[in-house]
Amino acid sequence: MRKSSIILILALALGIPIVLGTCAYNDMVSAEQQVDAGWAQVENVLQRRADLIPNLVATVKGIAAQEQAVFTAVADARGRLLAARGPADAGEADAALDSALGRLLAISERYPELRSSENFIRLQDELAGTENRIAVERRRYNDLVRDYNVSIKRFPRRIFAALFGFEEREFFRAAEGAQEVPRVDFGAGQ
Repeated sequence: MRKSSIILILALALGIPIVLGTCAYNDMVSAEQQVDAGWAQVENVLQRRADLIPNLVATVKGIAAQEQAVFTAVADARGRLLAARGPADAGEADAALDSALGRLLAISERYPELRSSENFIRLQDELAGTENRIAVERRRYNDLVRDYNVSIKRFPRRIFAALFGFEEREFFRAAEGAQEVPRVDFGAGQ
């Protein structure tokens, strides 16, 4: 075998893994950035909802001042959502906020003057639109996480992912019991 053939074989043996590793690394960086951008968008729409809630609470408070326990639950849940760190914390806080908002919106059934308030109706519509945006962004985020996680688990990328420190990302999951309809009780016990 000639010396030039041996050099060519060695160059290919070293060059192919380097090229494959570079391509895999760049693809994983892109996928990771998409996941981060997806999570930022989920946080954006959660923040929008959190910003709408004080206005909704203030509108309801003006008419239904005696419902203090509901107002406190909404404020506490909103605070937990704003302080959430990552998808798991946000999922739990989001479930608590959904429950508290359900109770807040149920108050409107007891107060006809609230149901006819233009401000309340507008805020309720904005909140419903925001809830739809949240659902869309959660789904998009989870799609990006799925694609990223699959990408770093496939061979041979799995080797490069481990080598470069790419780790599996967490899905946004609803908190335990979030699939159950919240029970609203405005009985005398509150």
